[in-house]
Amino acid sequence: MPRLFSAYVIVDWSAASKPTTGADSIWIGVLKRDVRFRLTFESFNEATRSAAELRLNTILGDFKKRSERALVGFDFPLGFPRGFAEALKLKGQPWRAAWDELGKRVVDKPTNVNNRFNVAAQLNRLLTDGPFPFWGAPPKDVQTTLAATKSRAHEAGDIPEFRHADLAAKGAASIWKTYYNGSVGGQAIMGIPVVRRLKDARGDAAKVWPFETGFKGVTEADLAGVDVVFAEVYPSLLKGSPVAGEVKDLTQVRVTAEHFAKLDEANKLGAIFGPPNGVGADTVLDAEREEGWILGAG
Repeated sequence: MPRLFSAYVIVDWSAASKPTTGADSIWIGVLKRDVRFRLTFESFNEATRSAAELRLNTILGDFKKRSERALVGFDFPLGFPRGFAEALKLKGQPWRAAWDELGKRVVDKPTNVNNRFNVAAQLNRLLTDGPFPFWGAPPKDVQTTLAATKSRAHEAGDIPEFRHADLAAKGAASIWKTYYNGSVGGQAIMGIPVVRRLKDARGDAAKVWPFETGFKGVTEADLAGVDVVFAEVYPSLLKGSPVAGEVKDLTQVRVTAEHFAKLDEANKLGAIFGPPNGVGADTVLDAEREEGWILGAG
């Protein structure tokens, strides 16, 4: 059986408010085959999200010219917990409606100055008219509808604190956390609009898993005419040793890319696009409609 992908691109994102490189910044790892079909790895450490988006467009453009299909994994949630779009009274497919809502609200300047805390506060106002469910902000960004710390626990009737995939991954943070270490909420707010633009620029030649592919095993026939598949990844699921001089972020994108490449080489990658054993039909539907899933979780 042929490999599903020619290249594996893993993106470690950042919601930083100023240009930054090194540890805890944006790292893009690219594992691709050279002219002799040997896997080679290169990395890019972009100081801003706008530079990273430009780099990703260039990388994907080069693959398209060579008719090479790429798997692109982002280390932040691509969907919100079930019920988010309905609570905001958004129309259309829940995952896409949430993407479009963020696309309207997020302002991200080339200097990395951004309004992610204002966006979280705006969404809280619409959802509960209080500082819930999003939480976490530096003192200068605290508002009536966004607290510095978690205001209360999630209760029956609330949008869930975690997605099904977060629980399956064991240790994944909640998307509602917008500040402090592990604030995937801030990364998602600033990252989803970028993935949305990358997707829309490529139309049907780009698919977002599992929203557009279905939460099921993937075969070559399923990817006919597809140049790129965007997915959510969680590098902390994997263990790997750093190469001399690597910061943790770089090690994680390299190890994650190598992991998926090995699975693809063994014709086992397609299977992990489907649900793990024991996942029920309701969970599959939630993942496909709104929540998404972490590739390889569970």
